Amino acid sequence: MSQTQNVPEIRRLKDLNTLVSLSKRRGFVFQSSEIYGGLGSCWDYGPLGSLMKLNVKRAWWNAMTRRSDIVGIDAAILMHPTVWKASGHVDGFSDPLVDCKDCKTRFRADNTESYLTKKQCPQCGGKNLSEERNFNLMFKTHMGPLEDSGSVVYLRPETAQGHFVNFQNCQQSSRLKIPFGIAAIGKSFRNEITPGNFIFRTREFEQMEMQYFVKPGTDDTYFKEWKERRWKFYLKFGIREENLKFKDHDKLAHYARAAVDVEYNFPMGYSELEGIHNRSDFDLTQHAKFSGKNLEYFNEAEKEKYLPFVIETAVGCDRLFLAFMCDAYREEVTYMTDEAGKKSEDVRVVLGLHPEIAPYKVAVLPLSKKDELSQPAMALRDQLAEDFDVTYDETASIGKRYRRQDEVGTPFCVTYDFDSINDGAVTVRHRDKMTQERIKIKELNQYIAIQLKQF
Repeated sequence: MSQTQNVPEIRRLKDLNTLVSLSKRRGFVFQSSEIYGGLGSCWDYGPLGSLMKLNVKRAWWNAMTRRSDIVGIDAAILMHPTVWKASGHVDGFSDPLVDCKDCKTRFRADNTESYLTKKQCPQCGGKNLSEERNFNLMFKTHMGPLEDSGSVVYLRPETAQGHFVNFQNCQQSSRLKIPFGIAAIGKSFRNEITPGNFIFRTREFEQMEMQYFVKPGTDDTYFKEWKERRWKFYLKFGIREENLKFKDHDKLAHYARAAVDVEYNFPMGYSELEGIHNRSDFDLTQHAKFSGKNLEYFNEAEKEKYLPFVIETAVGCDRLFLAFMCDAYREEVTYMTDEAGKKSEDVRVVLGLHPEIAPYKVAVLPLSKKDELSQPAMALRDQLAEDFDVTYDETASIGKRYRRQDEVGTPFCVTYDFDSINDGAVTVRHRDKMTQERIKIKELNQYIAIQLKQF
């Protein structure tokens, strides 16, 4: 008889390749245009990935806009080109590039160690290099029938400018008083020279940004407050605290009075997950200057006018998606020894996602494909779907189906078996505790709702 240890060994994610493989196999993320050989650093979110990404955005959106002092906005991707002149992106949003004339590699000059220290190509080690030249990261396109300089517009490199140019519109239409915030989720585009690490750095990505407008002189207090709020957000949704850290910026951007990154310990090391910045009054000052509009806020109670300072929190949805996947991934290894003394191991792959982030909350699994089980099981799926994201699976053994759901992060599996026909109950299996409970079908929706809140 085999012997099994009671407590499994936990192995965490060590490299992104494991996650890339799982993502394609289970329908989280696919290479964009894969049948044509793919398009560099562009990715498509599959059936499970699109559900999970929506959940990520919903979690962030609710954390912001359920507050009484923050409203939402959905600004256009294409904006008046002067917006980007005012923001500094036209003149200053660039990377210094160098070309190797020997191996034809193009690389960034500002973060390539071999170039900075030895003036060598990082690819071949050669020194036959071009002069440094700046390359603007914004994608250009044209609006209207003619492609000339007067028709040039840009795909936005950030969503934040939509907040600033609509500052007065939002404040006046919502009758908001300082301090208040504007939140937005939307696509941005950057012609990155060195994208990579799966969906960590891409050319098309989704941002979740909130700009919080405050009275000058109170900005330091609100900067500290938002640092604490954002830290608690990650802990609430299951990110392990030992994988997070704050990193102050060594060099501040031209608009910033203070800046800190929330960094996550990805498989490739600690990297930026979210930026929290004190942007001062730079943005409103610039847009007032370039537009000719008075963007001052009038405090009627105190009879004073001023341009607000801005505290910004900006996180990439794709990066947060990746962080949730990395942090949730675990392999539970159970060791066994047979009668002959031969050792083997059983590995259960689990995505321990927080239920609000997991693509499916419940999986309905009939014990067999027989109509007497599959038909009422499908009806049960429809019952649960009134309240939750649900999947249905009747292919392969029940054990294999459990493992499939573990691997995609489903918190609960519901098995409809032959006893269910007579007792009107089903077996609910918990992903993390591996326990099973018998629950009446008529009470199942309420039971699942209660269990989800207890995570």
